Amino acid sequence: MYQIIASDLDGTLLTPDHKIAPFTKDTLNQLHHQGKDFIFATGRHHIDVAGLREQLGIPAYMITSNGARVHNCKNEVIFKQDVQPEVITGIIAMTKQDPELRIHIYRNDDWLLNQEDPTLREFHDSFSYQLFDVENPPLEGVAKLFFTRDDRDHDKLVEWENKINAEFGNQANVAFSTPWCLEVMDTGVSKGHALEAVAKEKGYALADCIAFGDGMNDVEMLTMAGKGLVMGTSHAKVKAALPDNEMIGDCSDEAVAHYLSERFLK
Repeated sequence: MYQIIASDLDGTLLTPDHKIAPFTKDTLNQLHHQGKDFIFATGRHHIDVAGLREQLGIPAYMITSNGARVHNCKNEVIFKQDVQPEVITGIIAMTKQDPELRIHIYRNDDWLLNQEDPTLREFHDSFSYQLFDVENPPLEGVAKLFFTRDDRDHDKLVEWENKINAEFGNQANVAFSTPWCLEVMDTGVSKGHALEAVAKEKGYALADCIAFGDGMNDVEMLTMAGKGLVMGTSHAKVKAALPDNEMIGDCSDEAVAHYLSERFLK
């Protein structure tokens, strides 16, 4: 019934240590050989995802930066939508006043950060950040901005979500990818709209797509796809936003792969 499988990565397809587990890799490879199309749909940077695609070993489209970038199987950009320069300037002018806030920018092939964070360098093997000056931020080619705190205080980030929406809500899409990561894209950018574009390019409709996710940045995709499945470990806000969507298990148990294997592999 479904020809396209789209999945979020962290908290969904990947294990808690952010790896593609063997059963997941085997399942997706079998589905590929049966003619199913797999699509990465993530908030991550496309360079980061390209490394995971290589590990997986199958051709796959990549929806990255929550839909601000789409790459085809040949790694060609087929869609991009940047944050407007005046939005970048305004948001950084606001957020730079908070010393507890780490300001990240995905700009074209770069990941930029306003202050050092050694833990991130340890976490990412082949793709890491460069520092940028908040007094002179980049204004072109910015796929998204995102904000984190070392203490992972969700409520403090919600305060910033409200402030940014109050000021720029009509020019930006503001969403949490995890409870401790607040993300800002251009208005109209979402994984769901990117999935629709990929499906059309492949000759399918959203009704032909099944999607998996666990974050507020997945809500559009899980709503728009023919079937959207919510991870059981999702934040309460995600479950409240998608009360009618089926829930499955935990990424630590490879719940996505098990769901696909049980229903689609013969």
